[in-house]
Amino acid sequence: MHLAMEVLSASRRALVAALALTLTACPKSPSRTDSRDGTSGDDTTQNNRPRVEVKQDATANAALAQARTQAQGNPDKKQAAEAYLSVRKAYPATTAGQDALYNAGVLYFEAKDYANARKTFNELLFENPLYAQAEDAKHKLAVSAMEVGAYRDAYQTLISLAERAEGAEKEQLLKEAARAAEGAGLYSQALSSAVKEAGDAQTSEEKSAAVTKVEQLVEGRASFLDIARVQEGLSPSNPAWPVLQFKLARIYYHLRDWTRLEETLQTYLREAPNSTFAPQAKELLARATRRVEVRPRTVAVLLPMTGRYQPIGEAVLRGVKLALQGSDIELVVKDTQGDVNKTGTAMEQLAFDDGAIAALGPLLVDDTKRAALLAEELQVPLLTLSRQEGITDIGPYVFRNMLTNSAQARAIADYAMNVKGYKRFAVLYPNIPYGVELANEFWDDVVSRGGAVRGAESYSYDQTTFTGEAKRLVGRYYLEDRGDYAEAVRDVQGEGITDAYRRRKAMEKAKSGVEPIIDFEGLFIPDDWRRVSLVTPALAVEDIVTNACDPRDLERIRKTTGKKDLKTVTLFGTNQWSSPKGRSGLPELLERGGKFVTCSVYVDGFFVDSQRPATQKFVKSYRDAYRETGRDPGLLEAIGYDSARMVRQVLDKQRPNTRAAMREALAGLKDFDGATGKTSFNDKREADKQLFLLSVDNKGVNEINVEKEKAAVRGSGS
Repeated sequence: MHLAMEVLSASRRALVAALALTLTACPKSPSRTDSRDGTSGDDTTQNNRPRVEVKQDATANAALAQARTQAQGNPDKKQAAEAYLSVRKAYPATTAGQDALYNAGVLYFEAKDYANARKTFNELLFENPLYAQAEDAKHKLAVSAMEVGAYRDAYQTLISLAERAEGAEKEQLLKEAARAAEGAGLYSQALSSAVKEAGDAQTSEEKSAAVTKVEQLVEGRASFLDIARVQEGLSPSNPAWPVLQFKLARIYYHLRDWTRLEETLQTYLREAPNSTFAPQAKELLARATRRVEVRPRTVAVLLPMTGRYQPIGEAVLRGVKLALQGSDIELVVKDTQGDVNKTGTAMEQLAFDDGAIAALGPLLVDDTKRAALLAEELQVPLLTLSRQEGITDIGPYVFRNMLTNSAQARAIADYAMNVKGYKRFAVLYPNIPYGVELANEFWDDVVSRGGAVRGAESYSYDQTTFTGEAKRLVGRYYLEDRGDYAEAVRDVQGEGITDAYRRRKAMEKAKSGVEPIIDFEGLFIPDDWRRVSLVTPALAVEDIVTNACDPRDLERIRKTTGKKDLKTVTLFGTNQWSSPKGRSGLPELLERGGKFVTCSVYVDGFFVDSQRPATQKFVKSYRDAYRETGRDPGLLEAIGYDSARMVRQVLDKQRPNTRAAMREALAGLKDFDGATGKTSFNDKREADKQLFLLSVDNKGVNEINVEKEKAAVRGSGS
């Protein structure tokens, strides 16, 4: 029978075995006992208690820091690992020693020296199975074991990790476990014996017992490969045949192999129409058939309409409904509740039951990953509204229309360098994922355009004073490294002042006389407007002049300092600089930051006071439709509106009747004029658009006409 032979081909084994593991509980070796922390086998300890009582040690920590510096500068990962192991050897009973052991293991792993990686991680986990990075160490240990041929140990560790994992991580672990299982040859002979026993049964009791055993093996231990082998050539007259055939069908369903699924179910219903699983087989066949039954005017939206994220879901939905007003498009709203599992269920429902030709959303990162994976499997065009970078890499059915961190960094760098002509920058950012990601994106973009980042300082997420960071940016923090300061100190000492008070005053004057080193023209601060209003006064204290567009204030500073040539710095920010209006009617950023934030520029994906015609039209329509809320639309409403209008335009003008045709039409969308800008999808199905560059002055926030300014720059020949 060609069916089983094809599914057993080498190119498909890892995938089908992984999915079989998803549907079955895999066997554990009776000679091994799982430890309470989820590890098993010879690779890790069975004792949850650390074998070494580790402690903090300042000298060890310093040695670790030195080893880390050496490792970062060494392209040879194996040599870098040795630097860490020297710390481990010198300070074995310290936290630094264990961190060094972990880092050495990672470097060996990255260098593909799996034997040493396995040895190192084994040692670490034996001593301390509760180590902070234990899960990662176990994973790398398992992969290393697999690479050196220790498949059984690798399999048991991977399975234990997969039992506690979720989503894409779980799928990856199961795929790796399947590879390890195949290498270890863990193929059960029990299934063959049970099937033969069912065929040989003489009484109904014997037959029932044998079939029950087959069911237990199929659902408990046997892999897809075992089932496919046993089923090949098995006569439908064998009482176990329906169990195996329906199990194969369920696996094909999870593989999304629709052709084989339908063939398997049709054979099942023809040969065993009255069997136990016949009603389920009929429903599964009907469900598979419905996947291609598309309602061309039905669109789904996946949003958190209840739970903690309900407000953002409602905001997007207001925009979506406004875009579809007056249309015959049927909108199906799926409440994800911000739950990954519910998102997955919703995606399957809109594909199999609702017949939606496309879907909008979700918003949240984990929800979006699950939805995107299913959209690709089910081939449903998905226009996601998530900021998650790289989400469209999942496949050609995944699109994205949302302001991302990388797009903001590009827009700021482009404006600062191509319009303002700046080449040198500094970055001041919060040490949180948002700040770090944007700082890196901006830095990379500046360098790629031929610019330079002259300084970078980070601060804690809850910090409220920024004196130290401002001093470090301009070289006033480590004065002992400044030659001009050392010279001033020598002058004071040379004066021979004996009076302590006068000497202290002279030293303070020497400190205050050190000029700031301002070797950057722009300062990028990717943070919330509240924090920005606290940061900017600290910059002014260190003589960083940021209000360069105010000639009167510049003249005042010149008179106060006696300096004719002032080095000014332009502050740049992200959409988190957008703030609500305060009591004065001005944005709270300006109310709190005052003159220190004027002349700054930040980027956003939407600006309610924009003069762009499409934006104005949306704002007016929104205000008319939702007058009772008393609130203006924001980015979420605008993104929901534009995304729904894009889909509506495609459905109205091109009339696609299949999801494949809808995908092609959406991919070809160009110059859609929406509330968030003129939008086209690039070759990665990311929405390309001109973002809103906004400037701050003492009267409020104004949109910058970037094209006009670029034309002026070209006209001036600069």
